[in-house]
Amino acid sequence: MTDTQTVEIGVLGGSGLYNMPEITDKSVHEVETPFGDPSGPIVVGTLRGKRVAFLPRHGEGHTLSPTTLPYRANIYALKSLGVRYIIAISACGSLQEAYAPGTIMVPDQLYDNTKSDRGRSFFEKGLVAHVSVADPFDEYLRGLLVEALGQGDGEVHDGGLFITVEGPRFSTRGESHLFRNWGCDIIGMTTSPEAYLAAEAEMAYAVLAHITDYDVWKEEETVTAEMVMKTVGKNIELAKQALAEAVEALDTNTVCPAHSALSKAITTQKDAIPSYARERLDLIVGKYL
Repeated sequence: MTDTQTVEIGVLGGSGLYNMPEITDKSVHEVETPFGDPSGPIVVGTLRGKRVAFLPRHGEGHTLSPTTLPYRANIYALKSLGVRYIIAISACGSLQEAYAPGTIMVPDQLYDNTKSDRGRSFFEKGLVAHVSVADPFDEYLRGLLVEALGQGDGEVHDGGLFITVEGPRFSTRGESHLFRNWGCDIIGMTTSPEAYLAAEAEMAYAVLAHITDYDVWKEEETVTAEMVMKTVGKNIELAKQALAEAVEALDTNTVCPAHSALSKAITTQKDAIPSYARERLDLIVGKYL
């Protein structure tokens, strides 16, 4: 479609983000993918002079749990619109005293502790690619988010280890203490495999993580959904402002390492790739085959 051809920036987060007053010329798009339907329709609008695609991660009205999210469909759908940079916004708990609820972290490392098959890779039968995710979050996007957040009134933490757990339940105290001892800084439920799939799709990805609580490692703390949503509500205006500033500063001519992540990652011989794999993944690997 004409109004989506230049959409290079995607935002994964709550449905409230695309209701920002600054966003104009909005249109709604239903996108089909070989991996099923994404979480919902994608809203494309203009923010600070750039076309941006907004996809509510949990669906309109928050109807999808972290375990059952269509992660591959979400990333593929954004890729199909031309998105090359993804800014993800996620609520998380703090595992360290220094990261207080109400502050925001832009993590630089990620650990996947999920258990179910969430669709961790686009590469299954017929085509194999070993993508490096040594640095799962793009440094260029991270820098933009840190700088944008620094312009607001909130406190921002640059860097940290983000652990993804299964959900939708919260941690036991034993688990929370164990994650702390591992050296993890914040805990959430959706960043894995989202970040890894973005890498496979050659899309730069970074996350703005709301710190909503101290998980349950503090004996006086018992995290609840009500507590999380209350803190997110307080932080949302800061997040919206930071998102707008980051979008404005983002130079879409910037070439990030993720944009060529597959250049040396595909190990299957071209003549051995079956037609069904070629067709299913053409959007992602077509330029290499």
